[in-house]
Amino acid sequence: MGEPGTGSEILKGRNILLAEDNDLNAEIAEAILESAGPKIERVEDGIQCVNRIEKMPADTYDMILMDIQMPKMDGYKATQAIRNLSDKDKASIPIIAMTANAFEEDKRDAIAAGMNGHIAKPIQVDKLLSILSEVIRKQSLYRLKNGTMGKTDDVWDAT
Repeated sequence: MGEPGTGSEILKGRNILLAEDNDLNAEIAEAILESAGPKIERVEDGIQCVNRIEKMPADTYDMILMDIQMPKMDGYKATQAIRNLSDKDKASIPIIAMTANAFEEDKRDAIAAGMNGHIAKPIQVDKLLSILSEVIRKQSLYRLKNGTMGKTDDVWDAT
């Protein structure tokens, strides 16, 4: 089982914002994630995602899973808009790209846009849960150390 807080049990009770326009992909992601215990809220495009982060208190969500190709505003632009928010705690929320675009160039583009990681579709359950657990663990350690949400420059890859 490993030491406490290192497995997917760390996801229990966490809040994840899922930005995904495709209903089937959203259902799959929600089913995988809910089995590990986090609460999932879904938005269907980048504009809704940015608006949700702007309106909610900074600690509402522990991370965002962001599709890249969405209508109205894609995941890259939504990430850049979030990173440019004046509330630094909101601007620093971990954002993980969840996309069928799995080439090295796509990963670089995600990181350049300000994302902290990249998960390829079709989703591999173990990789997804591992990356999300690592994101939460590192963010929790940062909060304990600094007393704030803070910015994480760590990058994760699950392709």
